[in-house]
Amino acid sequence: MGFSQIGIADVDLSSAEPGLLRWLEAGFHGSMAYMAAHGLKRARPAELRPGTVRIISARMDYLPRAAPDGWLQAESAALADPHRAVVSLYARGRDYHKVLRARLQSLADRLAAAVGPLGHRVFTDSAPVLEVEIASRAGLGWRGKHTLSLSREAGSMYFLGEIFVDLALPLDPDGAFDDGAHCGTCRACLDACPTQAIVAPYRLDARRCISYLTIEHEGAIDPALRPAMGNRIYGCDDCQTACPWNKYAQRSPLADFDVRAPWAQSTLLQLWAWDEAAFLRRTEGSAIRRIGFMRWRRNLAVALGNAARESGDPAIVQALGEALPSAPPLVAEHIEWALAQCTPS
Repeated sequence: MGFSQIGIADVDLSSAEPGLLRWLEAGFHGSMAYMAAHGLKRARPAELRPGTVRIISARMDYLPRAAPDGWLQAESAALADPHRAVVSLYARGRDYHKVLRARLQSLADRLAAAVGPLGHRVFTDSAPVLEVEIASRAGLGWRGKHTLSLSREAGSMYFLGEIFVDLALPLDPDGAFDDGAHCGTCRACLDACPTQAIVAPYRLDARRCISYLTIEHEGAIDPALRPAMGNRIYGCDDCQTACPWNKYAQRSPLADFDVRAPWAQSTLLQLWAWDEAAFLRRTEGSAIRRIGFMRWRRNLAVALGNAARESGDPAIVQALGEALPSAPPLVAEHIEWALAQCTPS
């Protein structure tokens, strides 16, 4: 069914509650108000789906089938080219929400066919679920210092999904991992983060994270953080590509995660030329569509400003200047910032 690994976790996540509360109290969730609204419900699965006694945790690798052996070097090369548009690797194929949700439901249906009717609910990054905590308890991996799930066999380039069930499936007494079980003294992910969003091992300030800024954050991006964004227009993989465990990242067997044409070699100016209709057409079935055209243009404006500062390309200045008069206020503010990067101080 395309899953790489499956494990079973208990529903008692009470030991994770203090850390979750500290993270929320520090304001590290930024403008993601839903994180605070759900509060400790994330650590209490039986409140989310009454009757739940076990959680099936599933891993699905997403490295594209055609990823070259030197894919890590290729990612570094893309970031080094200021004209290239860089999209986080997980978003270059089909929307993972659609892929995982359908396959998890099929798995639940097959389980019901084998054991009889059961109460269940499928989750794919779509509800207040502590996915990494559950995956660790199910034996799929451990929490790395960048807060992502890490596997000895697959690094961190994978999605997680869950099925909450009312069936008392057996637990593996030796299955659970401790946080940082195999990270040791390594701090590669902390040092690699362009905006120092990983403020301490296992502690991420989302307000500084490029993935948060380009995807979740709706307003203006902090000018102090814009230069560090470089040519990243949707997400950021730096903490993952710096991790030594990702030399073991596994290619997906599914065509769903093959790289779609717009994200293979596109330049920033090519994507800047899209109008909203083109954006909607080109992002159909992609996770990228959910940020909307406004945030898309905002992100591109920042990347173009960084590219202009680095390359001095007059074509960028012209493209930004032509778009400014008709730009909505949020995008206009970022275009003005980008144009200022082209002007000698």
